[in-house]
Amino acid sequence: MVHLSRLAEEIILYASSEFGFFVLSDAVATGSSLMPQKKNPDSMELVRGKAGRVFGDVTSLLSMLKGLPLAYNKDMQEDKEATFDAFDTTAACLEVSTIVLGNLELNVERMRGAASEGMMNATELAHYLVRKGTPFREAHELVGKIVVSALEKKVELNALPLDELRSFSNRIEADVFESLTLEQTLAAEDVVGGTAPDRVSQALLEARDYLA
Repeated sequence: MVHLSRLAEEIILYASSEFGFFVLSDAVATGSSLMPQKKNPDSMELVRGKAGRVFGDVTSLLSMLKGLPLAYNKDMQEDKEATFDAFDTTAACLEVSTIVLGNLELNVERMRGAASEGMMNATELAHYLVRKGTPFREAHELVGKIVVSALEKKVELNALPLDELRSFSNRIEADVFESLTLEQTLAAEDVVGGTAPDRVSQALLEARDYLA
């Protein structure tokens, strides 16, 4: 239920108009009683709320057992209600979450735009400088200064002219712009749990095999 609650929160958050990464179908969302344009992610809000109920069942069991000697005591007949309720609630929430995920549309363009903003490629710029022979500590400091310059101009790092980037380090060359693309920023994290597409695909395959 902890995991389901966290999943629900992400779906609720990213389906909001502020993010707009997800679009919930009408099968798993309800209209607002006041605002005609609004979609409420009720299914996920209920899953998130039900987590508290299951946590209460756990607390009930622990409280009941806490003062008992190490043998069977009649107090323990109280475990049935909490155990069955926790099981039934979790099973229902799994079913609802599965239905929601099957009725979820991804706004890829919006997600790509968000991933391309906010100087998410700053770390990759530091790694670029390291590959060119700059110690990471120095590269980190240099990139911090470049970020300040970009913020002042209200542009992303890859929108800065090459000559300005080179004013911070003569190790920066024209190939820096390839390193600052979203694709390269993702591909650079080619480690277990990383963002490289191959790693993500492998993780998905392993998850599907585990479930099967």
